[in-house]
Amino acid sequence: MKRLPLALLVIAALAAVLASTACNSSNQPPTVVAAPPPTAPAPAQPAEEKIFVATGPIVVENQVDVLALRQGVVSQIVTDVGQAVRKGDLLASLDDRQPTAERDAAAAKVRSVEADLKDWEAETGVAEADYRRAQAMHDAGINTQEALDHAHYKLIGSQFEIDKAKQDLSNAQNTLRVLELELEKTRICAPFDGIVARRYVRSGQSVAAGDRLFWVTAVAPLEVRFTLPEQHLGSIKKGQTVTVVSADIPSPVEHPARVLDVSPVVDPSSGTIEVRAQIEGAAEDLRPGMLARIRIALAR
Repeated sequence: MKRLPLALLVIAALAAVLASTACNSSNQPPTVVAAPPPTAPAPAQPAEEKIFVATGPIVVENQVDVLALRQGVVSQIVTDVGQAVRKGDLLASLDDRQPTAERDAAAAKVRSVEADLKDWEAETGVAEADYRRAQAMHDAGINTQEALDHAHYKLIGSQFEIDKAKQDLSNAQNTLRVLELELEKTRICAPFDGIVARRYVRSGQSVAAGDRLFWVTAVAPLEVRFTLPEQHLGSIKKGQTVTVVSADIPSPVEHPARVLDVSPVVDPSSGTIEVRAQIEGAAEDLRPGMLARIRIALAR
């Protein structure tokens, strides 16, 4: 048996490999590579906010000491601490016997001057009639010029008396109003709706003008006043909402508050700006005078 040359063996092996590859490729489908899905755009990121926590007192707009407007003795205490009052309600009264007597005397003087004025008006009417009669008699040659002049000057005098009586009446009426105001000062009344927070006097006590009698405070609307560093001057606006909680009550309730005003100037001694905000809705856990924490979202 003859051996085949080495070159022929190599060619035969390559032909067998090619034939096998052709058969496999005809039986299997071609491989398809899928394209990657399109990338979705990234969502817009919200503007970052910085939370700043400030502290400040809870206050009300109306809160004053009620002072005595005249000297006197406290004759009656009508309202005590903790009582709710309406504007104009009587809190206490001073002894009013003397100012009442003075007012009554002034009222009598007014009535007297009014009567004098009416009397002089009647006298002036008589003087006018006398002057017309004297004028007619003078024209008829019955009486003299002196009689006519007498009637004329009497009429003028009566008219001056009317002017004087009117001035006296105006003066008496002004005096009466002054004494009525003094009498009103004996009545200590609530200046606005609120609650009596303190009482400084007792019945029978003598007081002078300017002495403190009561401390009356409103209970709503509640406000907070706080300060921010001057670099936040443009970061908080009027109408913005902040969150207010009590600084001392455990598990405090959060209350929204609306910014009422932001000071346009910076306090040079502290480098801060003052902000005032009003608490919205009912806040039964908060009281005027309490210390509060205020959380403010400051846009960066």
